[in-house]
Amino acid sequence: MFWDIIRKYVDKNNKNTNRELLLHGNMVQAILTLAIPVVINSFLQTMYNLTDTYWLGKLGTEELAAINLVTPMQNIVINFGSGLTVAGSVLISQYLGAKKDEDARNMANQIFACALMFSVMCAGFCALFTPSIVTWLGADGETWQHSKTYMQLVILDMPFLFTVNMYTAINQAQGDTLRPMLLNLMGILLNMILDPLFMVLLHMGVAGAALATVSAKAVPAVIAFILLQNRNKDVYLRLSRLKFEKEKLKSILVVGLPTAIGGSTMQFGFLLMSKNVFKYGTQAMAAYGIGNKINSMITLPTNGIGSAVATIVGQNVGAKQYERAERGYLISRRISVIFLFAGGLILSRMPVSTAIVRIFSDDAEVIGMAADFLSIMAFWCFANGVHNSSMGLFQGSGHTEVTMIIDAARLWVFRFATLYVCETWLHMGVRSVWYSVVVSNGLSALILYIIYKTGYWKKKRI
Repeated sequence: MFWDIIRKYVDKNNKNTNRELLLHGNMVQAILTLAIPVVINSFLQTMYNLTDTYWLGKLGTEELAAINLVTPMQNIVINFGSGLTVAGSVLISQYLGAKKDEDARNMANQIFACALMFSVMCAGFCALFTPSIVTWLGADGETWQHSKTYMQLVILDMPFLFTVNMYTAINQAQGDTLRPMLLNLMGILLNMILDPLFMVLLHMGVAGAALATVSAKAVPAVIAFILLQNRNKDVYLRLSRLKFEKEKLKSILVVGLPTAIGGSTMQFGFLLMSKNVFKYGTQAMAAYGIGNKINSMITLPTNGIGSAVATIVGQNVGAKQYERAERGYLISRRISVIFLFAGGLILSRMPVSTAIVRIFSDDAEVIGMAADFLSIMAFWCFANGVHNSSMGLFQGSGHTEVTMIIDAARLWVFRFATLYVCETWLHMGVRSVWYSVVVSNGLSALILYIIYKTGYWKKKRI
């Protein structure tokens, strides 16, 4: 009965998220219709880690530092694989915009198979080499043990995660962002129940946090796999007719490989940043993790808008409506910058940032450092509005080589150069990390804006 009500509600609302809206409807309505569920969905995804962070903070600083230390390594693998899901969303949306529905369905089949094989292989590889990875990161004693335990278990969620991600990508390409949101809502509710059950009541600690996350992603993954075979949708899986096509696999590599390389390279940079922060101690590591997680929530709306831009641009480029695609980008960028500028002014106030950080830690030193980090990032976060909407423009038009270069440069050039100057020349200590984040984000946004002005995104890519 409950799911019948949800299905009717979704079907009713999905009438506004079809090709007509994206290609010919009101642009602001199209942006918000796509972006709002994506924002909520991203918030739910973030809540997986925030729930772990909250309960681990109750266990102790060592446990909290451990999860923050290894999370970037997990994200390296996830972001490399996300190149496949980004390619799926872009290619499917362009086929739909060009009214090539059969090609869109074939593309969905091939990307799903590639993503699933990748996730299974990487999960096994990472679980096997976790001890060496944790040692390389510099962990020892209890932090080493907690990090190893958490990573070896949580990495097993990859096949489930990629199944849900492919469901999200395929539906988003069709203009449906509501169903993925509802599916992830189920997952986070399960995680919120299982975290205290496994970690506190069953005294499983860090292992409980990992198992709760894996379990909470397994259930939505099974449902997603079933829903992906629904033939009432424009795009659905037909695994019995799966046959790899050379041209489509080439398109997946052209669009997906740059995104995969850029995303994983960026996450590897985050990993080295974590190693750099860890030299200041477990309290600094805990503060860095808390600040980053809260900042990710602040920028969620612009992440959602950037995702909406990719879908709108993808379908309109497929339909050769470049002027409408650009209009969608400009409106989205304006909304993002205004929102983050206003929100950043509020959250950058030290009393506000301190009150938020206190939710996740009782350690006075951790609170002080995390609040300082958060206030600095919040004040300059409006640059993320330009960055995220511009990344959506280049992804939607198929120019993922631009996003790859910017992702790599943001960490490996701008961030580490700023870190070196602040640490070596200005002797700013742990605050060097805080300022390296905002400077690198700002420079990346500026370069993306300059590339947009050249009109490069309009050149045919696929």
